[in-house]
Amino acid sequence: MDIREVAKRAGVSTATVSRTINNLKVRPGTARRVRQAIEELKYFPNTQARSLVSGRSRIVGLIVSDITNPFFPELVKGFEDAATQKGYEVLLSNTEYDSTRMANGVRRMLERKVDAVAIMTSEMDASLTQQLAHRKIPMVFLDVGTVDNHISNIKIDYSSGISQAVEHLLELGHRRLAFISGPSDLASARIRSSAFLDAMRERGVIGDPSWIEAGNHRIDGGFHAMSRIFERRPLPTAVLSSNDLTAIGALRAIRRHGLHVPDDISVVGFDDIALAEFTEPPLTTVRLPRQEIAGKAFDALLTSLGDTSRMGVEYTISPQLVVRESTAKARE
Repeated sequence: MDIREVAKRAGVSTATVSRTINNLKVRPGTARRVRQAIEELKYFPNTQARSLVSGRSRIVGLIVSDITNPFFPELVKGFEDAATQKGYEVLLSNTEYDSTRMANGVRRMLERKVDAVAIMTSEMDASLTQQLAHRKIPMVFLDVGTVDNHISNIKIDYSSGISQAVEHLLELGHRRLAFISGPSDLASARIRSSAFLDAMRERGVIGDPSWIEAGNHRIDGGFHAMSRIFERRPLPTAVLSSNDLTAIGALRAIRRHGLHVPDDISVVGFDDIALAEFTEPPLTTVRLPRQEIAGKAFDALLTSLGDTSRMGVEYTISPQLVVRESTAKARE
């Protein structure tokens, strides 16, 4: 079965069949006849042949840091939804914060001749991005990119999100605030730690850098960081976390030490993963809209695909505080 049989069944040219398959402009009635013929004949387009003719694979790469973090599957779903609507496939690579895995993922994308790549990670090896740029493959970064020809960036306003969290806790009477960051070698973790100290300083509260503990963006890292905080005196009355998994680990450490959230210590997360609503108590957190991030990332790539010499764009994403039951008035 080939495209000529479909064209014959639908009473159109093979060019019209091709345009319909590629979601190009075709009269609605004609497109319906073509799709009906495709369904009746059980025709599957030869994507490799289409790639050879068009010079495009219609595959976009997506690189994420840690697929076990619920933040990323939600991001992947949003990106795939946007790509599918435009007739693109998604080639996923999960780096696990490992440079070798990242390099292997980029090599696999080059071998598959991806049309563009979304790099939704905290860090990216410059030599790898140069390989992509050398081939004029459009890229979009999550917060660590510099806008250039065919390079776009999704900027997260971490300062705004953390500022909202700090303001919320100060309004509840908290003055001794601790912060559990991500790994210190990640730029995004350093940005969030600085934003925490700046937010405290702007409100006339002296933030103690010794109350910033490094985690690993995972539950176990949050647990161990919170356990280290318990070794100090006086204890903080509230803890902000770099992401929700870290906050969940902190919740467990607090319970293990015989204290209660929020009666003894308030806890705030960051991301608002689906699980945050179902922790005990439900987690106050700063929401990062994954659907919006994914949609804008794909839109940036699609824009660059039309003209690889075109200057990229930068979108700004503004997080929003979501107040639940893990925060309450300070006891002191």
